[in-house]
Amino acid sequence: MKKTLSLGLALAMLLTTCFAQSAFALNYKATLENEATFETYTEVRENAPAAMQPFLSRGVYAPHAAMDNYPGDTTYIYRSPDMFGIDAAVRLNTNIVVYSDKSFASKDEAKAYIESLGLTAIADSFRGSVILVTPSDPETGFTAADQKNYYALQTAMFAINAAGTKDGEPVTYVDASYYGGYGFYYLIGIDGGATFINNYVVGTLDYVSRIAGLLLVNGDMERISTVAAPVPVYLVNADDATIAKYCEANGAKANEITKDTVTYYNQFYPVRKVVVAKEEVPLEELVPSVYYNFLIKAYRAQQLKSGLNSASTPFQGYTNDCAPYSLSKRNALINGRTVDGINEIAVVSDELSEYKNESSGEYIDTWWEYLPDEVLDGTAAPGSIPLLLSIHGGGDDPRQYVDGQGWLVVAGEERIAIVAPDYASMSNFSDEGRATLMKAFPALARLMCEKYPALDASRIYVNGYSMGALGTNQAMYGDPKCFAAAFPMAGAMNVAPREEDFVTFEDADLPICASTSEYDLYVNVDTVTHNLVPGFYSYVADLMKLNGLKELPEEPDFEAYPMTGFTADIVGTKVINDEYTDHYWFFLNDDGVPMVGFHYLDGAVHNLYPEYSRIAWDFFKHYSRDLETGAVIYNANVR
Repeated sequence: MKKTLSLGLALAMLLTTCFAQSAFALNYKATLENEATFETYTEVRENAPAAMQPFLSRGVYAPHAAMDNYPGDTTYIYRSPDMFGIDAAVRLNTNIVVYSDKSFASKDEAKAYIESLGLTAIADSFRGSVILVTPSDPETGFTAADQKNYYALQTAMFAINAAGTKDGEPVTYVDASYYGGYGFYYLIGIDGGATFINNYVVGTLDYVSRIAGLLLVNGDMERISTVAAPVPVYLVNADDATIAKYCEANGAKANEITKDTVTYYNQFYPVRKVVVAKEEVPLEELVPSVYYNFLIKAYRAQQLKSGLNSASTPFQGYTNDCAPYSLSKRNALINGRTVDGINEIAVVSDELSEYKNESSGEYIDTWWEYLPDEVLDGTAAPGSIPLLLSIHGGGDDPRQYVDGQGWLVVAGEERIAIVAPDYASMSNFSDEGRATLMKAFPALARLMCEKYPALDASRIYVNGYSMGALGTNQAMYGDPKCFAAAFPMAGAMNVAPREEDFVTFEDADLPICASTSEYDLYVNVDTVTHNLVPGFYSYVADLMKLNGLKELPEEPDFEAYPMTGFTADIVGTKVINDEYTDHYWFFLNDDGVPMVGFHYLDGAVHNLYPEYSRIAWDFFKHYSRDLETGAVIYNANVR
């Protein structure tokens, strides 16, 4: 029976449900349960370490060293209630940074200003922070001196779990967890603030390529200023030269004209967009409209080697110090629902309690369901909606994996359902945890199909990254016939199938694709040659044995076949999102069906990447399973 959460009427399930720590057998917790706060940065510097200390497993929190000389009374920070603030969940915080050359006589006046723009209400709808930045010298307005402060604030906000020293003692920097994060990072410039962004921010690759979207009102731009990377931008009262520079950076050559705006867009990468307002709209109307209809349509992902394009900066190489960040499409959750009708539902249940670690008694009792409207309102035909079992990585959050890996975008476009369990403390590195999860993961997938008749039990897929790749292997070793296809990503460590796993596969084939990248973990890719390590090569060989395919040579041949050491029946390359070259290999069975695949991305690090979900879905969508015979069905013509 369930511990809590009565679903009730279908349309009443649209809001995300949050549970306190005491309700979770696995002690799941990734939010701070804080009340809303509004502070100057000077107050944040004093208050944040003590407020966050209970969430640090070991060590001491301290303000980021980049902020030591920051003019704290020029910046105001609003934090929404119940911020994300633990481990990778920090990345789920949305951050809106407002640059305004207004001056405020008091903190109350500053708060009233951002409230008038609708920003506190916006922050409360998503969890995150609004940061209001005013000039370090109110008399002169924003100048080149404020660029140094911009860099300091960016450094502090983006440096999740970064460490340093203070007074000779090791510390963990608190700013990212308290009010920062990255990915959902948007800038608003008003009047002199817009001019400052135009002239001192967007011309620097390390700055502009971390911004997921810009709203610039009444800003000027110097003739020699440039835009260093694509960035979605909404412009109000911009001159033709400024518009042209943003269009050039985004490759936005086509245009669409409506009553209120002219939109210039890139036909190949639609998120690279420049919107120009034809008439001025009051800010209290403009800001919420632009936020919900424009800014949150894009997302930035850290995927490039750290420090590659930020040489000689004071904090080169700090956590997530890379440029450019990847720019991808976002399908944002607002109060637990996306605009295209994917609903996030938190579940706490003891329905999987029979699958537990005997030594601790722990079992999976917490998961998130992502369901299309048509599943909840009963309009989807029975057995018509595919299901993805999404397995998060180490130190990650189930929701962050779904969002950060791009699965919400795929769910909205392809109308698929997702279930994302929290299992972190059960340890799939241990024999006990592995044995438990081999049963629990398939059981959760089958439970979803029983619970929602619209789900298609013949099209259940499983995907995970890093430690989640280990979980993907446990799911497919535990019950291969449960799944139509599997895609473990960047996690071949400690996943070699055992003899009993080969026995399980004797009467069950399973299409499996695996992946890695040039700067993946050293246990996957050699740090010098960037070729697969022997263990990963052997893992691919084992996948072929599991599916009864021809065996790979015992030793890889990297001279003939760089990166992998093997060739395949199908070999090719394509460029992903105008960023990384994806090399792929597929092995066919006797019927010409691809049963084992492999992907290798040039230049990419070990991190979540929104385009990975599309790579996985392009593999998954071709496969289903005959529920009577257990046979794999392949459709090469699925679009």
